[in-house]
Parts: sequence; structure tokens; C-alpha cells
Amino acid sequence: MKLSRRIVVCVSVIVFAAGVSLNAQEQIPAGSVQPAYTAKEYTRLLGTPGLSDTLLNNHFKLYQGYVKNTNLLEEKLRSLAAEGKDRTPEYAELKRRFGWEFNGMRLHELYFENIGRGAPLGPDSPLRKKITGQFGGYDEWQKDFIATGAMRGIGWVILCVDPQNGRLFNVWINEHDVGHLAGAKPLLVMDVFEHAYMTDYQLDRAR
Repeated sequence: MKLSRRIVVCVSVIVFAAGVSLNAQEQIPAGSVQPAYTAKEYTRLLGTPGLSDTLLNNHFKLYQGYVKNTNLLEEKLRSLAAEGKDRTPEYAELKRRFGWEFNGMRLHELYFENIGRGAPLGPDSPLRKKITGQFGGYDEWQKDFIATGAMRGIGWVILCVDPQNGRLFNVWINEHDVGHLAGAKPLLVMDVFEHAYMTDYQLDRAR
């Protein structure tokens, strides 16, 4: 399935609900030893046109690893701080790593939530009108989104909105943590790491 067709599938869920917020299950009392985050279930995506079940199952396992590592890092950082080791090189490196693992977890959740949900944006959709007004047309926005996703490198493409003035941007996120616009909210998230397509399309990312 061409990338442009996948965009049509994904854009059907462009709703501000792309914010996968912390739910009650994820909110635990301070100092608790229970894992703060639990991997979400996405087997409903099996059978998605253009994405094989083998690719999806491997992708789910990778996502589960980010959830596991987010919990492990949070626990380790808490332990080091309790031991008075919060000024050590180990603490500093784990602190830096935490954002990478957390974003890997959260961006995968947003990506999976984008796939195969909702209905396409109709011509009277407020968001479609905003996209058309700011990009000069819906097709022009889609062309830019695809071009961003086809850039060399590994990372993510996100259509996000600046809540302060409503501006929309297609942004490239390098790895998981470089390129986020501070305060911007993600509306549409696309994974363009190799694991998101190589099983089915080898090096032909555009397909």
C-alpha cells in the first residue's frame, strides 16, 4: 500500500484525541513500587490492509519493550535518588535515557491509535478547513506530510497544532526526542523507523 494510501487511513483519526493521556490505571501513588505504565492492547489492528500481521506483531513487541524500559528506568532513578546518588554520572545518563524510552512508548501509542479508526475528514470538517487554509489545500498538506516522511533518517512525522495560535505543522522527530515543538499537540503520528515498514516493503519507504 502506498504511503499516500496509508496517510488517508491514518488521517481518518486526526482528532485532538490523539492525546493518549494518562488514565487511572497509570496514575499510582508516589513511592509505589508498582509499574507506572502498562502496555496497551492493539491486536485489533491485526488484518490492517497494507500492514502484515507479522510486521504488526513485531511492532507490538517493540512497543512493549519501551513500556518495560520506561518502568525500569523510573524505578532505577527513584532508587538512585533515595541512595543519594542523584549527582552521579549513572543517574545523569539514565535521566537522559528516560525521555527517549518514554517518548518511544507514547509515540507508539499515538501511532497505533491513528490506524484504522474514525471516518475520513469531510469537506466541512473544521480541521480539514484549517489544513486547507494553512497549507493551500488538503492535497498540498498531504504532499508535504508524505515528503517529510520520505526524508532520509529514522524517526517520526507528526502533524501537530500550536494551541496558542492554532498553527499547524508537519514536523520531523529524530529518533523519539529531538524536534518536538514545545507545547504543540500531536494530531497525526506516523512511524518511519525501518521496523514500521521494512518487513513488508524492504527499503521502499514510499510504498
